[in-house]
Amino acid sequence: MDDQAAGSPQDARRVPVCYRHPDRETGIRCTRCERPICPECMVDASVGFQCPECVRGGGSGTGHAPTASMPRTIAGGAVAADPRLLTKILLGINLAVFIAVKARPSLLDPLVLVGVWPPAPFMPTEGVAEGEWYRLITSMFTHEAIWHIAFNMLGLWWLGGPLEQALGRARYLALYLISGLAGSALTYLLVAGGTASLGASGAVFGLFGATAVLMRRLNHDMRPVIALLVINVIITFGWSNIAWQAHIGGLVAGVVIGYAMVHAPRERRALVQYGTCALVLAVVVLMTVLRTAQLT
Repeated sequence: MDDQAAGSPQDARRVPVCYRHPDRETGIRCTRCERPICPECMVDASVGFQCPECVRGGGSGTGHAPTASMPRTIAGGAVAADPRLLTKILLGINLAVFIAVKARPSLLDPLVLVGVWPPAPFMPTEGVAEGEWYRLITSMFTHEAIWHIAFNMLGLWWLGGPLEQALGRARYLALYLISGLAGSALTYLLVAGGTASLGASGAVFGLFGATAVLMRRLNHDMRPVIALLVINVIITFGWSNIAWQAHIGGLVAGVVIGYAMVHAPRERRALVQYGTCALVLAVVVLMTVLRTAQLT
């Protein structure tokens, strides 16, 4: 029992633990308040790292003035007071569109992703191939079944908040939208022209991919996210009427963009991050142009 007594030599040699996550050992301390912080809590500063409370000005810091260089997230984004603001807005848009479609079902047809579809004899065709490229975006915010939007919004809430906090708002929004577009473009490329598709699954799978990259970057246990991803992949290919193309397209885009976000060298961070986003977006445009040429 003596080896567990307070003040024992073993306690003195014990590795400090993060003050926000007591289960995580760390050798890094906030440069302002000197409390131990884990990689998830570290915020880049001009010198060393700071904890989230000191960055927001609410921690028990030393009272020193903030450094001239604004502290940044691990991806170089600005630290926000509400780290889930964009996630809440995206969730609200999806719910608002769902409610509007339920109240007026006729709103659904012009929003879903469809390549080319003749609505009726002697009427003009409609779809992405007919110039309605906006469907690649609107379909990302459109759901018809309650289980579909519930599943996607739970994924958005669970994955989106931590990613938004880690990447910063601009980078997080770019990840979400481009992943969703990649899922829409791959669906448009591979499915039959008259097949309708909708849902935020592509964007949510992009968040899955980026979360896996971020957790590996922070040396966190990968097993939970891998298990959850495997379950979702099994559902993707095991259930009928699921656009697996959107899931795979979003997942690949999320991994690529997520890797660029958290591994970009600091001196060329913005160039690498947004350059990668531009390249993925260029692939989306290329797939859309090629498929349009096939259908017209």
